[in-house]
Amino acid sequence: MSRIKLTETGFEGLTIIETTRLGDARGYFMETYNYRDLKSVGIDIRFVQDNQSRSMLGVMRGLHFQNAPYAQTKMVRVLSGKILDVVLDLRKEKSTFGKTFQFEMSSERGEQLLVPKGFAHGFIVLSESVELLYKTDEFHYPASEGGILFNDPALKIDWKIAEPEMIISERDKKHPRLADAQFNF
Repeated sequence: MSRIKLTETGFEGLTIIETTRLGDARGYFMETYNYRDLKSVGIDIRFVQDNQSRSMLGVMRGLHFQNAPYAQTKMVRVLSGKILDVVLDLRKEKSTFGKTFQFEMSSERGEQLLVPKGFAHGFIVLSESVELLYKTDEFHYPASEGGILFNDPALKIDWKIAEPEMIISERDKKHPRLADAQFNF
């Protein structure tokens, strides 16, 4: 029996990953990353970098990506708290191009989201605070960074928190709309 459950999302390669959590009166234990087990279910990715962030209620980060040749696959996990994770498909050859996928993730449930190359990624914090960890299969290269405007009307993203209550970086407020963005995958 596999220790990993995969849930498809309707976007090629975008997958929800659940691993077995063993719990008792002391708490719980779970393997959050095991290359061998992931490979056995068809996910053959070698990650090279871990990133961790802490954010407060209402913080919105995104929608970010890295262009080729440094495009990144990410495996996102919430260590504490709850977020709304949002991804935007930027792969022009896919039928899901320009569509978004939204998924509430929490430390209590322990699921992870595998975000393949070709997606912009963002999240908003829905709890008092959140700690987020994500693995990448490519190193961070600032010269390859890109972004899409979080409130682009064409995307119709419901961030679950009213915009005036969001905490957003100046950089994220200045990303172009999807129709004006430059990206290559």
